[in-house]
Amino acid sequence: MVDKRLDEALKYCCEKINGIIENSNEFLVITHLDADGIAAGSIIATALSRLGSRCTVRTVSDLSLEVIDDIKSDNRDFNIITDLGGGMTNELHRYLNNKWIIIDHHQITKEEITADNDNQILNPWKFDIDGGKEISAGGMAYMVATTLDRKNKDLSTISIISALADRQDQGDKKSLIGINSEIVKTAQSLGLVDVELDILFTGREIKPLHEALAYTSFPYIDKLTWNKENCYTLVKNTGIKMKSNDKWRVISDLSPEEKSTLLDAIAKFVATTSQNSSTNLIDNLLGYAYILRREDQRSHLRDAREFSTLLNACGRTGKAGVGIGICIGDRYRTMSEGEAILNDYRETLRHCISSIFDERWRFIDDGNSIFVNGEGLLADNMLGSVSTLLSGSPSLGGRLLFVRSLTKDNIYKFSSRKCLECGSKANLGKIMRNCSESVGGSGGGHSSAAGCKIPSLKLEVFLSSIRNAVHDSQYADQY
Repeated sequence: MVDKRLDEALKYCCEKINGIIENSNEFLVITHLDADGIAAGSIIATALSRLGSRCTVRTVSDLSLEVIDDIKSDNRDFNIITDLGGGMTNELHRYLNNKWIIIDHHQITKEEITADNDNQILNPWKFDIDGGKEISAGGMAYMVATTLDRKNKDLSTISIISALADRQDQGDKKSLIGINSEIVKTAQSLGLVDVELDILFTGREIKPLHEALAYTSFPYIDKLTWNKENCYTLVKNTGIKMKSNDKWRVISDLSPEEKSTLLDAIAKFVATTSQNSSTNLIDNLLGYAYILRREDQRSHLRDAREFSTLLNACGRTGKAGVGIGICIGDRYRTMSEGEAILNDYRETLRHCISSIFDERWRFIDDGNSIFVNGEGLLADNMLGSVSTLLSGSPSLGGRLLFVRSLTKDNIYKFSSRKCLECGSKANLGKIMRNCSESVGGSGGGHSSAAGCKIPSLKLEVFLSSIRNAVHDSQYADQY
């Protein structure tokens, strides 16, 4: 059931969009370059296209003053900003007047909510809905699309992909909750999605058993993740048949008994090679899989989580247009390109994560928080992906994680995450926003995942403020 205030806001937003369409005006959709942003921008672009409107989609890493100035110079009739824009409304008013709306889900301040007198911000936090867990930017874009035309309910699959990409599978056994769960029900009723409790290996529909285990990087399993030889040996020693009729078997081919045998083998491996709990790790390998029924079997797009990884790969490697093409239905030219991008992206991640763990000088760990210096190793567009994978390592469990890189413009970028089993009530979005602004930077995000950028000369002051903030009750979740 949609909150009445949200329903009214959706109708108001769509009335504004319909007015632009009726005047045959052109839209610019500006969206974030990660998977959620690509999904959200694609949903809006598809909905506008189906109504006969012209639009262009542009992806950016953040909504800076320079980007807003470029948007002004582009001089489109109307601008729709998705998965971006929090904290920048004053600048948007100054540069673009009223020719914009924001469709986002990142937590914004009460002051920004109160000041939105023209209803130009469509954000779940305005309606007391947790945008970090209950709905993604893609989900908000989907709600706009279905308010424009109920026939757009087929875009529910892209919304599900976006929620999984932002790790909103916060329910029991990694299920989607809140409005996301209602979107899942819609997709199921249309025959678009199957939901199955299963082992959540990467490539569970397409990769041989040992490769699926090796490519699984969340959670990160030391000596198994990215190690095909060790994974092959482990699977072979279980006695599970790895081929059938000369074809490699995949996770979805296994019987329940075989899956149980495989998980037991992984648990024993972890127990004998690591000091970390194998129970918690195995819990993170089990959960609900979301299978997209209209996608080909043995396709990278069949599993919604795998689809989201492909989109993230496209965005993080400067090929967001390929991801948008796939989202709007291209299964030929862009699909083969997307698969190549995904392979290169995974190799880059493997190199980054392996190098970080090999170079222990990059870590500063005080037991509650862990700071990782990615200078000279991490490109700033890979920062979020690397921090997410690091947060899935049991060896870093229980801590708040802060990873940094240095850009070519001599700006520090930070990505923060709550690691596995982290019980801290600290709100990383508030911490990143307030601590970065105190040194002339900018940032924000969600309680468990956030980011910021700061001037390089302010690094030590910023780090000191972070260390104080994580223990300060004013930064705890109280929203």
